[in-house]
Amino acid sequence: MAEAHQAVAFQFTVTPDGVDFRLSREALKHIYLSGINSWKKRLIRIKNGILRGVYPGSPTSWLVVVMATVGSSYCKVDISMGLVCCIQRCLPEGCGPYQTPQTRALLSMAIFSTGVWMMGIFFFRQTLKLLLSYHGWMFEMHGQTSHFTKVWAICVRLLSSRRPMLYSFQTSLPKLPVPSVPATVQRYLESVRPLLDDEKYYRMEVLAKEFQDKTAPRLQKYLVLKSWWATNYVSDWWEEYVYLRSRAPLVVNSNYYVMDLVLIKNTNIQAARLGNVVHAMIMYRRKLDREEIKPVMALGIVPMCSYQMERMFNTTRIPGKETDLLQHLSDSRHVAVYHKGRFFKLWLYEGSQLLKPCDLELQFQRILDDPSPPQPGEEKLAALTAGGRLEWAQARQAFFSSGKNKAALDAIERAAFFVALDEESHHYDPEDEASLSLYGKALLHGNCYNRWFDKSFTVIAFKNGQLGLNTEHAWADAPIIGHLWEFVLGTETFHLGYTETGHCQGKANPALAAPQRLQWDIPEQCRAVIESSCQVAMALADDVELYCFQFLPFGKGLIKKCRTSPDAFVQIALQLAHFRDRGKFCLTYEASMTRMFREGRTETVRSCTSESTAFVQAMAEGSHMKADLRDLFRKASKKHQNMYRLAMTGAGIDRHLFCLYVVSKYLGVSSPFLAEVLSEPWRLSTSQIAQFQIRMFDPDKYPKHLGAGGGFGPVADDGYGVSYMIAGENTIFFHISSKFSSSETNAQRFGNHIRQALLDIADLFQGPKADS
Repeated sequence: MAEAHQAVAFQFTVTPDGVDFRLSREALKHIYLSGINSWKKRLIRIKNGILRGVYPGSPTSWLVVVMATVGSSYCKVDISMGLVCCIQRCLPEGCGPYQTPQTRALLSMAIFSTGVWMMGIFFFRQTLKLLLSYHGWMFEMHGQTSHFTKVWAICVRLLSSRRPMLYSFQTSLPKLPVPSVPATVQRYLESVRPLLDDEKYYRMEVLAKEFQDKTAPRLQKYLVLKSWWATNYVSDWWEEYVYLRSRAPLVVNSNYYVMDLVLIKNTNIQAARLGNVVHAMIMYRRKLDREEIKPVMALGIVPMCSYQMERMFNTTRIPGKETDLLQHLSDSRHVAVYHKGRFFKLWLYEGSQLLKPCDLELQFQRILDDPSPPQPGEEKLAALTAGGRLEWAQARQAFFSSGKNKAALDAIERAAFFVALDEESHHYDPEDEASLSLYGKALLHGNCYNRWFDKSFTVIAFKNGQLGLNTEHAWADAPIIGHLWEFVLGTETFHLGYTETGHCQGKANPALAAPQRLQWDIPEQCRAVIESSCQVAMALADDVELYCFQFLPFGKGLIKKCRTSPDAFVQIALQLAHFRDRGKFCLTYEASMTRMFREGRTETVRSCTSESTAFVQAMAEGSHMKADLRDLFRKASKKHQNMYRLAMTGAGIDRHLFCLYVVSKYLGVSSPFLAEVLSEPWRLSTSQIAQFQIRMFDPDKYPKHLGAGGGFGPVADDGYGVSYMIAGENTIFFHISSKFSSSETNAQRFGNHIRQALLDIADLFQGPKADS
């Protein structure tokens, strides 16, 4: 194959006259440029490491300190209080032009200045860490900021005013605190009170009391010890035991999807759309490598942890028999592409230069035009990543550990990310509500063998140019991929653009080597495993009912007029909708973030509270005055907001209990309380999707530039998964999942209840006395 030959730097042939070497100047040129590019990246990382390591100091501030010390010396003022002289006496004696008294004095002052500078940096960092440990600002009412918080905000701004790099604040972020056992147990009992009758609640109280008095103190000591030693006492165990040790298929159970802009369309040309989007993604990766992305800041002053971004690209989940492994590479110069049952390797660079969008469009079009058929066993190969993890691990070891299969698999697993070119079309048509649900289903699982579910993310391109993402969950949470997606869609639309005919700007280089077709040799035994995994995945996919819809009557604009948090408004509406749907309350999971702490990920907000159930029951009775219902709603909203803030500030319930459970397993200690807590099913699992993390454009000026968010599969077999995005002032997108196999759930029915619940709550605040 011609493209394979171009990847070889030299060839040799053994002849009767000896060995004949044939060097390829072009290939050697590419290797040379690649090496230069690699060294440039190393130097950038070294430079960034130094700048990050001395933040909030800088080389300029060091020079200022040195000049101040030297200047004071010439003015006969010893600001070192004799330390410079001590340093000078400790310097080794020597001879030569560089050991004159003047040189020794300058060297001593430089050493003293550097020490003072480093002490200053340490002091500023510790002060900033102390300031960032204060979370009282989160619990103050809007418009009622205390004088203490105002002074705190000024101090934080002063200490972080210099332009930060992506990871500048990492060492200044506080560690996630370990809550006290009594506080966690009390909050837990409070959370289950509305779900249990008196007898069951009393039984749980007894179990909790026994755990708190007998088992917990020993477990807590180990957990506190870990919190002192480790950067974060939760995150590594959460990643390992919740994600990597799970043997269940990733499809539906773990991976989630992200939708494209749905109200506008830049082009209908599949290859052109990918040309711009892939180029924008590599631009983002370059910024990530150079740490040029600004850290996400709450209120514009409180930095969020950025560590999850490190594994966004060049990352693959490798299956294992007992636990999986996240393989992350420092760099990758290609993407893996799937189209019509064939796998391709598409280079992103020519030498050291990133391919232009028009060149990438050409390469994707070449794949689309390639008429070659799939090799035996190749078409459904990716189903291995959709089936059971143990089966995939065994097949990988048996059939992909050597030869061309290993080389081809390496090309996929070492790719920057995965691209799926679909032959079907999907889009959102506001006149056809089912179109959004079908679009979501295609992103969530496809046909179960046209996505590589192990990659950190798969870019899915439909035939009509609509895009989306399928994302593996272990390496990071949804806001991280959302940050990338916002950058990509904003860059594609407002910076790269398209021609009038819908193609990428510029003229492509037809001399580029075509994408390389990956070669496989898949035996019959492996094909049987592939087919088995495909059947398992398809059974899961066919059982998922997904109902996605755009709620148009109002958005956060009207909700704010109700003087409540938009998230609390939606969460209470979900409780009302669920009660109407099932006639009872259930344990409810809402994901919140703990990224104000170093290496923080998520915490659970238990949204079903005594206050929210009291409001729902009052609504169900239908005999209460609007003023009474508004009062109950505000109490429920206030409670929800307080719980959300507690979760964000490290005072949640579930991560602490989870870690105590892990410690108990390590110690071989049995705890009926922890066993029961960890086995409780989340029949309503919810998540709000972050938006506008990056200001790539003005949403007021471009109101139709809205993504529809994304979704995930149901957590419990007889439960619902709900994700929602409060998309601007006037609309909300919902993604509701359930299982057809459950007679108790129906995603569309629940969606209709959500619609009505939102309208009914909003109606409480209509009228002249609504603000009372």
